[in-house]
Amino acid sequence: MKFENLLAEVGGFGKFQISLILIMVIPRVTLPFHFLLINFIAAIPSHHCDISSLDADGIFGNLTQKERLTVSIPAHEDGTPASCHMFSHPQFHLLSNASSITDLPVVECQNGWEYDNSTFKSTLSTEFDLVCNRRGLNKATATIFFIGVMVGAAFSGWLSDRFGRKPMLMVSYLITAAFGVASAFSQSFIMFAIMRFFTGLGITGISIITIVLCIEWADIEQRTLAGVIISLDWSISTMILPGIAYFVKDWRSLVLTVTAPLALAVITWRWIPESARWLIVNGKLEEAHLYLSKCASVNKRENSLKDIKPQTLAAVIITENKGDRKYSCLDLIRSPNMRKLSVLSGITWFGVAFTYYGISLNITGFGLDLYLTQFIYGAIELPAKLLAYVCLDKLGRRYSQAGLLVTTGACIGITILIPKGLWLPRTVIAVLGKGFSEAAFTCLFLYTTEIFPTMLRQNGLGYSSFVGRIGVSLAPLVVLLDEVWLPLPQVLFCTAAIVAGLLALLLPETRNVRLPETIEDIEKTRKRSMCSPLP
Repeated sequence: MKFENLLAEVGGFGKFQISLILIMVIPRVTLPFHFLLINFIAAIPSHHCDISSLDADGIFGNLTQKERLTVSIPAHEDGTPASCHMFSHPQFHLLSNASSITDLPVVECQNGWEYDNSTFKSTLSTEFDLVCNRRGLNKATATIFFIGVMVGAAFSGWLSDRFGRKPMLMVSYLITAAFGVASAFSQSFIMFAIMRFFTGLGITGISIITIVLCIEWADIEQRTLAGVIISLDWSISTMILPGIAYFVKDWRSLVLTVTAPLALAVITWRWIPESARWLIVNGKLEEAHLYLSKCASVNKRENSLKDIKPQTLAAVIITENKGDRKYSCLDLIRSPNMRKLSVLSGITWFGVAFTYYGISLNITGFGLDLYLTQFIYGAIELPAKLLAYVCLDKLGRRYSQAGLLVTTGACIGITILIPKGLWLPRTVIAVLGKGFSEAAFTCLFLYTTEIFPTMLRQNGLGYSSFVGRIGVSLAPLVVLLDEVWLPLPQVLFCTAAIVAGLLALLLPETRNVRLPETIEDIEKTRKRSMCSPLP
């Protein structure tokens, strides 16, 4: 009997699996909260140079606030004060004649900035003055967080394959909670950046370990459904985030609020089962039998294990090393088929993540309110999940992944061609692109979990996520290239999506195929089509 058959006997998608998914929702709601938090805590409100020091000298007399701005700060074409410059000295003649304003000498802001606090009570930008020539630091905040996510992906994947899914999940909870809270009390930008790095390092474990646990406890027929359902919490939380940010306008309070669910996650951790697949591969047969018995009991299949003893499980997954050998990321490239899978998976992850966050972290410029745009971006993900499920079920993993990526790139390309003045069609196409990119991400997590063997599944997902987070880290910085050429960021996002989509066609199909357990399972496919079921 193979493990897939045994899992079907004890219930491949019953109350046990549903309970596991519900428990996983608690920590997973924090994922989009933290991943997209930068859109709110690093928002840059309207601002102009602080001229209060001039007023202190009494040179303005009885001038109104509008008149003071007129004589002190040059204006844009729409009449709003310039954000980063002021006149070298007050130009009182502008009150009666503004014809020569372009010839007047200007300097950078000398005494800081005044910010519009009508939308945000405080942000990183207003507290640490991350504007004008320090605008790059504001974008770097997201990059620093995602570098932490990138590093954490590699380490959490390796450690969870070595020490188990469940203990490393608790470690991820504690790291994320500790540094998430610490970041809210940062007294400098440097301190905040360091705390966010370690928050990202911890939170990536929550992302990749929870999805693997859910997939490893689902049978062949229900793996697609399990993968899509567990991803719904991301979309719903993405819709909830702007509501929370709307009412919690102080960035420190907002960071604490979005980290709070982890306290409940720590409490419910005790009810999370270890992966029976991982336990058997690593020779922990007694513990594997215990969890399988719990699964059978909850799913009311107690009789299915009456003839199965712990020692019998040794034959369920055939491997030469029952817990004797410790695997690492190096095993991803030591053999030909594993090397091919790893390279293609990494490229696909880069394309999906780079594109998704290129869209998600650029929610301005569509003529809509910041909160409304974020809500719409979240709402479009719900039908995107349905699209992903239908594609995965009808077209298979490979064509779904490739098609959704290419379609995402096409949407980005179309927005480049639509003039900014036509904000409605630009918004519609951008939202569709966001939906397709989310559908591609939904496919990717399930697909990656299926192509790597159990003994390297977390390593494979961790490595792939690591490469993907390189793309995520670059996305905020690529947005800054609009100063070189306005459409350049969109051109890069479009190109990456299409190229990655085409290369995804080289990956093997895994729909209705038994999950590979060992490297030997992967390498045997060199002698036959990788699309055929494993023995």
